[in-house]
Amino acid sequence: MLMAHPAVLSNLIEQYETLRVLHAENGSPEVRQRMDDIAYTLCVSTGTRDVDTALVAARHRLPGARPEDDSVLMA
Repeated sequence: MLMAHPAVLSNLIEQYETLRVLHAENGSPEVRQRMDDIAYTLCVSTGTRDVDTALVAARHRLPGARPEDDSVLMA
């Protein structure tokens, strides 16, 4: 599997979290589509099938992550 660059993952996480904080899922069709697109890209970039798992996996691949600590993935 190809791995996304950490800078790309960081940017995707930031965009998704910003849209979530702004409750984009309740916004215009364009804003909801942007959130869906980012979620899809996160899933593809991390090899996962849902956005929550994708966010965990993406954070796990960022510099400073503790790769030996996968306890959050087991929950």
